[in-house]
This record gives sequence, structure tokens and C-alpha cells, in this order.
Amino acid sequence: MNLKLTLLIFLIALFILSLTTGHTTTSFSQGITALYYGDGPLGTVMRQIRLPRAILAILVGASLGVCGAALQGYLRNPLAEPGLIGVSGSAALGAVISLQTGFATYVWMGLPIAAFSFATLAVLLLLLLAGPRGSSLTLILAGIAVSALAGAFTSLALNLSPNPYATSEIVFWLMGSLADRSFEHVWLALPFCLIGWLMIGSIGKALDALTLGEDVASSLSISLTKTKLLLVFGVASSVGAATAVCGAIGFVGLVVPHLLRPLVKGKPSTLLLVSGLGGAVMVLAADIAVRVILPDRDLKLGVLMAIIGAPLFLHLIYKTRSALQ
Repeated sequence: MNLKLTLLIFLIALFILSLTTGHTTTSFSQGITALYYGDGPLGTVMRQIRLPRAILAILVGASLGVCGAALQGYLRNPLAEPGLIGVSGSAALGAVISLQTGFATYVWMGLPIAAFSFATLAVLLLLLLAGPRGSSLTLILAGIAVSALAGAFTSLALNLSPNPYATSEIVFWLMGSLADRSFEHVWLALPFCLIGWLMIGSIGKALDALTLGEDVASSLSISLTKTKLLLVFGVASSVGAATAVCGAIGFVGLVVPHLLRPLVKGKPSTLLLVSGLGGAVMVLAADIAVRVILPDRDLKLGVLMAIIGAPLFLHLIYKTRSALQ
């Protein structure tokens, strides 16, 4: 069966399962009926809690998967992932500052707005450091610098926090979660995710050409400067929005392209869509798991992704090493 169709079927099945999974167990028919016609408590739960949570899981997973595949294709580095250029860390810093200063409490949607604003500032700083015509290596080094700077300021904010309750809230947010999200978060993230996807999708042919090297790509009339700008702003738009609404979710953009690349024969343009679907499947499945494994405790999505992703990534490294020997 076609890989894209297989992933799409899995995604639809997991979406339905997500709608029927929670503290209140419902059958498929009860859940769908309540979603469309229910006016009671179940209808409220379906429309205002489970539906936006499932949609956000798809948006976040697809954004991380697409951006991971795009960065690995552009940098020609299988270890590249969205956090490499500092967008995730800077968005987290914005969220931490909004919690620390009370901005998130007194301003409607203050936390995601602050997170996305800092992600945008990170991109501007990244382009200032790397330059519009900088090489891939320069972009990596600038991204590492921005990421380290954001991490340092995040640690400083935690270190100087005078309020233990704010510190606790910051720590839990940094773990990443889709719990207690509403359609307000969906409407905030959706346009930026779509813009990011369109930007990254437009450089698919350029990524294919870059597999042969920058010199060959330039000889094929590929504008490396335009490709880099579209990539950076696309990643900032989609990953910044995803991090702003759910916190830091790791390993998706790193592991998913690794798993799916052999199935598309390493073609970057094809891998973009496949990784988007795979990322959505992975995050949606993990979000269902956090509700099933410890239903009475608030197990964070980012924690579970790290527990799953790290061993999986180590296994991929072992397979790669074995293949080279």
C-alpha cells in the first residue's frame, strides 16, 4: 500500500481514538453523536476539550516532522532538527518570561503571544549572525549560538524566580503538553503553521538539488539565499507557533525523518509530506498514551516523547553504524 495513504489511514484512526479517549470513556457512536448534536456535558467535553486537543496534536506533530525533514535536507545533516536553529528554545524563553512577569496572567493569550514573538526575534538574530548569503555551516553555528543564549536566559529566569509557584508553572510548561488547550490555541497556531508549511513546501525541488551539493544546485538555477530564507522563516512560523501553544516537544523532528527516509528512497521533497504525516501520527499516538498510561496523573507529552524518542534514536544510530561497518 502507498506510504502516504497508510500514514493517512493511521492518522484518521488515531484522531477518532483521541476523541473517544479520556477520563470519560465513550464509544465511537456516542462520541460522534455528542460531537455533532450533544448539548450536555459529553458534548461540551467533545467539542471544547478533546476536539481542539486532537487538532493541535496534528498541527504540532506535522510542523515538527516537516521542519525536521526540511532542515536535514537543506543542511544535509541527519542530526538536524527544529531546535538546532534556536526557534524552540527562544519560544520557550518567551513563555518563561511571560510567566515570570505575570504577562501570561494579565493578558489574554499572553503566553503563546510572547512565545511566538521571541521565536520571531530569534530568526531575526539568526539571520543577522549568519547573514543572508551565509553557508550552511554558518547557519548551524548561528543557530547553536542562539539556542545556547536562549537556554542560558531561561535558566537565569528560573534561577532568579522569587515565586515558587511561577517556577513550578514554568517547569511544567517546559515539559510540553496538549492538556487544557482550547480552540483559541488552535486558531492562534493554525495560520502560522499553514504559512510555514507553504514556505517549506515551495523549496522541495531546491532540497532535491541540494543533495548533489550547493555548487550543483547553483548551476541548476537554484537560489540558495532564497531557499535559506524560506526555510528559516518557514521553520520559525510553524515550529514557533507549535512551541507557543504546547511547550517544548522533542525528538519528533529528529526521529520521524530518520524512520521514513529509507521508505521514500531518500528524496527530500517526498520526505516533507511523509514526515508531516508521520509526525502527526507520532504526536497524536503519544498524546493518547499520556491519557491511558497514567490517567490520574498529568503525565507530560514532552516527557513521554523523550522517553520514547531517545532509545529509538540510539537504535537508529546503532543501525547506521552497523551498516557502515
